[in-house]
This record gives sequence, structure tokens and C-alpha cells, in this order.
Amino acid sequence: MRKVVFFMMTTLNGLYERGRWDVDPNGIDWHQTDEEFEAFAAAQLGDADTILFGRVTYEGMATYWPTDEAIASDPEVAEKMNALPKVVFSRTLASVDWENSRLAGPDVAGEIRRLKALPGKVIIILASSDLAASLAADDLIDEYRIMLNPVLIGRGKPVFAGLASDVRLTLLATRTFGNGNVLLTYAPARRS
Repeated sequence: MRKVVFFMMTTLNGLYERGRWDVDPNGIDWHQTDEEFEAFAAAQLGDADTILFGRVTYEGMATYWPTDEAIASDPEVAEKMNALPKVVFSRTLASVDWENSRLAGPDVAGEIRRLKALPGKVIIILASSDLAASLAADDLIDEYRIMLNPVLIGRGKPVFAGLASDVRLTLLATRTFGNGNVLLTYAPARRS
């Protein structure tokens, strides 16, 4: 069975966006990325063959990764982001037009179970905190990769806001990056 992995960059105080990053360039201006992070991101996408998005993250990513700017600044990640199949969960979108994207039906948990049962590589949720919170509550995430950035911001949205139930986790690994970021990798305690 395929594994669902959730990846999110957060501040030390657990916030993932200052404001709607898809409309406010300062929403994620605190992200600390460099060549080491870009190599990590490319390797992480290399392990996956499907990306899951909620509507807001999809719209933001779809307006950036196909652009000449994205392709010039990070060609390896841009190639993977554009080429990999993308499944979008939305109650409001009527269609999606980013290359290799499709809208999922209304049964989110059923769609995830169907995808996990198919042969293939890792299924990755990039950002999409609301989607991840609903999947965590349904016990459908197999691994959590949280990258803490060494910054505190005064306002923003917490990761897993609205989580319906407690989820106990077991630490699998840590990785410290040269820029001060720390990647924490967890699995639900039931799988440790």
C-alpha cells in the first residue's frame, strides 16, 4: 500500500502563513530556502508520483510553478511540480487547468483510500493544511514532515487549525539544515 506524506514549512511558533500567500507576497516571506533546501525538495518530489492539494494551495502553486521565473530559479523542482499528477480537493472549483491536474470527487477519504491502494510511489500533500487536518482526523496520513524555520511571526494561521481529534505521533527522524531549518519527521503512533 502506498504511503501518504504531509510536508509543511512552519515558523517556530507553529504558523504556516502570515496571510493568504496566494494573494499576499508577504504571506510566506519568512520561508528560509537555499540550495540545500532545493536539493531536499527535489529529492522529496522524486520519491513521489502523486501530489495532493487543497484549493488555495493548488491555486497558488498553479500560478507559480509553470512560469518562466519558477523554471529559471529552480528548474529541477519546477519540472517535477509541473510533470507529476496532481489531485485537487475543492468544494468550489469547477475545473483545474494546470498540467496533469484533476479534481477529486466529494468523497475525500474514499479518494485517498483508493489512491493508496493503487501501485506506485509516495503520495505527497504539499502545504494544504486544511486538507491535511481532515486527513489526519481520518487517520489517512502515514508520515508528517514538518520543517521548522527559525523565525517567530506575530500573526498567522496555525498548522492543523480545526483538527477534529487528537493525533499522537512518534518521532522517526530529525535533520538540521545549514540555514537553521529543522526537519521533523513523524508517524502516527499506531505505526511506530
